[in-house]
Amino acid sequence: MSGVPPVNEALRGLKRISDPTRARILSLILDSGDGRASVTRLAETLGLRQPTVSHHVKVLLDEGLLRRRPEGRQVWYSLQPDQIDRVSELVREPASPPVGDVLDRIGRDLAARYAGTFAPQTVDRYVRECHELLAGGSGITRHLSSLTSRFAVERLDALASASASAHGEASATPLVLFVCVQNAGRSQLAAAILKQLAGDRVRVRTAGSAPADAVRSTVVTALDEIGVPLGGEFPKPLADEVVRAADVVVTMGCGDACPIYPGRRYLDWELDDPAGLPLSRVREIRDDIEARVRGLIAEELAEVSS
Repeated sequence: MSGVPPVNEALRGLKRISDPTRARILSLILDSGDGRASVTRLAETLGLRQPTVSHHVKVLLDEGLLRRRPEGRQVWYSLQPDQIDRVSELVREPASPPVGDVLDRIGRDLAARYAGTFAPQTVDRYVRECHELLAGGSGITRHLSSLTSRFAVERLDALASASASAHGEASATPLVLFVCVQNAGRSQLAAAILKQLAGDRVRVRTAGSAPADAVRSTVVTALDEIGVPLGGEFPKPLADEVVRAADVVVTMGCGDACPIYPGRRYLDWELDDPAGLPLSRVREIRDDIEARVRGLIAEELAEVSS
């Protein structure tokens, strides 16, 4: 082989940084008053022998994270300027406000948004339930607060839509719900392609019976190859009110997990799960899904809209 693929090289670099001692060295340099440190100073702070610290510093130098500057008999180490943001994100815990305060803020904002539709207590309950579902069931940790807000909005919008439909005020724009197991592959491919092809003619939601913590990178790549954005989507649990609001429900490997309500069209697409498959196979699944989505637009959505 002529070289290591960039992705593998990046993963190896992350593994090196994740070593607790190296992460601590980087953190100490970041937090130092002058942005630099010597092996002697680092060894004293860490309570380690200088040869041990020198070994870890050399690894970080080889990784291109540190630069070495001799001054007389002393050698100083500082972060490479173009690596400061990367290192800071990896080794520093962001100073976040208490979760309760954040959820209170989200609840107040959404209560104002849905004033006249839902009571503040209802909105607050949904916000906290969405946070619990994403943090516990999906295991999402990054951007959890903003994703909680988005998930709550999706559920509250669906609840409002289902309520309006029950009173004979159905929306003129059909809602399609794609459901797979992890909501990280098939359903995300289908939703992104439908949004791209149908635009404002359709509302699209996704969910998973056992959601993962992130959309698979091969799925993002396969979509990017055909010019389709993921649009900031993320795996989320299957919510009853979203099913009730849907006009068309498409299941992919999780049909038994989806509740059945009268008045909805249910389709079951038999598709391989992209999990663990090479990009070449993900492309094939993507193309299969695209053909099905085009058929959905031409047939099912035309019937629902008529």
